[in-house]
Amino acid sequence: MAEISLKKIIPVTEAVGMVLPHDITEIVKDGFKGRAFKKGHVIRPSDVEHLRRLGKEHIYVLQLSPEEIHENEAALLMAKALAGAGVEYSTEIVEGKVSLTAAADGLLKINREALYRFNLLGEVMCATLQDNTPVKKGEQVAASRLIPLVAERRVVDQAVAMAASGTPIVRVTPLAKVKAGLVITGSEVFYGRIQDRFEQVLRDKLTLLGSEVAMVGFAPDDPAQIAAEIRKCLDQGAELIVTSGGMSVDPDDVTRQGIKDAGAESIAYGTPVLPGAMFLVGRIGTVPVLGVPACGMFHRITVLDLVLPRILAGEAIGREELAMLGHGGLCRNCPQCQYPICSFGKA
Repeated sequence: MAEISLKKIIPVTEAVGMVLPHDITEIVKDGFKGRAFKKGHVIRPSDVEHLRRLGKEHIYVLQLSPEEIHENEAALLMAKALAGAGVEYSTEIVEGKVSLTAAADGLLKINREALYRFNLLGEVMCATLQDNTPVKKGEQVAASRLIPLVAERRVVDQAVAMAASGTPIVRVTPLAKVKAGLVITGSEVFYGRIQDRFEQVLRDKLTLLGSEVAMVGFAPDDPAQIAAEIRKCLDQGAELIVTSGGMSVDPDDVTRQGIKDAGAESIAYGTPVLPGAMFLVGRIGTVPVLGVPACGMFHRITVLDLVLPRILAGEAIGREELAMLGHGGLCRNCPQCQYPICSFGKA
C-alpha cells in the first residue's frame, strides 16, 4: 500500500473553519451507531468538544495527487461496476460505504467467483446477501467501499475493470408470473376420507411469489388418473405443474409414475435437502413439473421454497443444481421460522 497524501494533521482545537475530509462515526452502546459529522462539514467552535468526546484529538487535511482516489469517489465507481440488472445504488455515501438495493422484487444472483476475486484485491471490499435469496424492492442486497480513506487510483481501476467484465457480480432476476396447475394426489383425499390441506399451502407459496393457481385437479393413487389430470392442466394452459404427495417408497405412492406417464422428461428425483428429500423436478415440453412430497404440507419451509423461485427466474433445475443444495440443505426447524433470514439453502 502506497503512502497516502495526508499532508497535514491538525489538532482539533485548531481546526475551527476547516473541512472534514471524511465522515466521523459515533457509537453509543445500546443506543446509536452512525454518522456524527458528514464529510465536507465545516468545523464550528461548538463541534470541538463533541469531536474530542469521540476520541478525535486531530483531524486530517487532504491533498490528493492525480494518482490517488478518495473513498467516496471510489465507492461510487465500484458500485456502478458491481450493479447488474435489477440493482440500484445510492449516490449518497455514508461513512465511506455505498448501498446496492433491489430495483424490484426478484431473486438475488451473486457471481461468487468474481466476488471472491474482487475481494482478493484487499483495499476494496463488497459484501452481499447470499446467492439465490428472494428479495423485495428496495431491500439492501450488497454494500461496497474502499477500505482506506485514500488509495492508489490504479487499485480501484483494477477493481472496477474486474467487476465490469463478464457476468455482473450483483443482479436481481425478476420472477415470472405464471399460471400454475395443481394436481392433488392421494386416494384418502380423492374419496373424501380426509380433508385436503395441501392445496392452500401451495396456493399461498405461489401467490407470495406473484404467480397464481389457475386450475386444480384431484386424482387417487392411480398413475393413469394422475397423468390424465396433469395433461388436463396442460390443455388448459398451465405454465407450471405442481403435484402434491405420493412421492415416497410406499407402494401406494405412485405420483412419480403418473408424472412420468404424463410425458415428463429430464426427471431428477431426490434431493440432499431436509425437509424435502423425496422432491422431484422434471419438464413436459417447456413446462416445469414439481413433485412435492408430503413434508411440504407439514413443514412451513422445504426444498420447494429453494427451488420454486429459481424455476420462476427461468433457471433449469436438474441433478447438478439439486446436488449443490446439500451444503446448507438441513433446516434447523426453529420454533419461530425466520426464512429466508437463516442458513437454510444458503451455500
